This record gives sequence, structure tokens and C-alpha cells, in this order.
Amino acid sequence: MQDIVGRVESLWRYPVKSLGGEDIQQAFLGFAGVYGDRIYAFGNNAAPAGFPFLTGRNRPEMLLYQARYRHQDAAQIPPNLMESEKLMPGLASVYGTAEQMAVDVRAPSGDVRAVDDPTLITELRGNVAGELTLIRSDRAQGDCRPISLISHQTVAQIGAETSMAMDARRFRANINADLAGAGFAEDVFVGRVLRIGAAVVAITGRDLRCKMITIDPDTAELSPTILRAVKNQHDGMAGVYGAVLVEGIVRPGDAIMLLEKGSLG
Repeated sequence: MQDIVGRVESLWRYPVKSLGGEDIQQAFLGFAGVYGDRIYAFGNNAAPAGFPFLTGRNRPEMLLYQARYRHQDAAQIPPNLMESEKLMPGLASVYGTAEQMAVDVRAPSGDVRAVDDPTLITELRGNVAGELTLIRSDRAQGDCRPISLISHQTVAQIGAETSMAMDARRFRANINADLAGAGFAEDVFVGRVLRIGAAVVAITGRDLRCKMITIDPDTAELSPTILRAVKNQHDGMAGVYGAVLVEGIVRPGDAIMLLEKGSLG
């Protein structure tokens, strides 16, 4: 039995960790996460070994740099998807070539450079200690599970609690959802399984929030009130994480269905 609990409102991927992302009209949800999401990151040799990246936590201005795939069509789905599906459902797909997955970054000045341009790396580093290197991975370099989801009702509730106009981009989720009910309705899906478009996703836990949600995605100004409100009223969590069980394509407007027999317990 499947109950429709909501719809996909918008889909986002972030080609480069901590840089501005793309509002996309189709996402391939694979075992490694959204295809093309956070496959690039800037490593910092002065950062802790457990989290060796330069992110907006250290440099809020990073969010003002907009990352975009140079070849949008080639970067939408794995290049061998059709062939792998013919052989066996769930057969691991491969990532595109370096050229197919090339990323350009638009700086606040309007200059556009390749993600591996040394001048871009120098500019992003600013006065932060350590040396930066570009890291590329064939899986999403997220902070926890590969898929993140938040409802617009949750975003609106946090806005009401802080008396602020709340932009969902602050939360940098892959899936912004319209769910039935009040804010934080997604919390009840933890330990359950959802069908989202053609994909099946196990919801594994709530999303523990950090300084990133305090950064305005358009100005990089900080609003610590947001994180304080989430900590004080919601145990520091907003939205949920998931792991993909069945790969598939998802589009805005797709139904989100709760699989009644899909409990993880």
C-alpha cells in the first residue's frame, strides 16, 4: 500500500560543496546521491582530518559563487544508464568524463572561471589558513547521508519562529517538498521508506544543522538567530537525510509516497 504524503516542489544539486547550486528540472537519484551533487570540494590541509574541507562555515562568501555544469545535458544522468538498466535493475552506473562533468563558477564580480582555475582557488581561500586543493569524487561529498529533504512547511515554520522571511536555499537540501500537515512533518518518516518519483529512499535520520543555515545565500550576511531557534526549539535539527534503495529519476511535481511495508525497523 502506498499513501501520497506530498509532492516534490523543487530539486537542487550543488556541483561544488559550499558554493551556490542549481535549481534543476530532473535529478537522477543514485546509490551515491543525486547525480552531480557535490562531486567537487575544496580540501584544506589546515582543516581537521575528519572534515578536511573549506566550507561556508569558514568562508561564508563561498555561497556567492555560483557553480554550474558546463554541459547541462551530459551532466543530467549517468552516461551508461540505459545500458546498465537493460542488463540488470540497480546495476551500478558510472560517472561522466572530466569534460562531461566540467564545472564553471561565476564569481560575485561576474567573472566565470573553470572550477580548477588556480586564480579561483586563491580567491576562495582569502585569508583562511592552509593550502587548498580541488577534490573530485564520484559520490556526493555531503556531510552525512547522500540525499537531503526538507519541506517548505518546515522552512515557513522556522521563518515564523524567527520573524524572518526564510529562503529554503539556506538549508541546501536536494529535495524541497510540499508535505501534508504542519512544519517538521518529515520527521515522522525517519525509519520509513518513501517512493519519490521513480526512486525509493530510506529516511535514515533528522538533519543536524550548523552555521550554514545562518548564511544568506544572496548576501552572505549571517543571522545567528536562525540556528539558535532551531537549536532551542527543534533539538538543532531541520529536515531529514536519506539513502537510496532503488535508483530513479525524480522531477518537480512528482508524488512522494509512504511505503507502508517499507519500515526500516
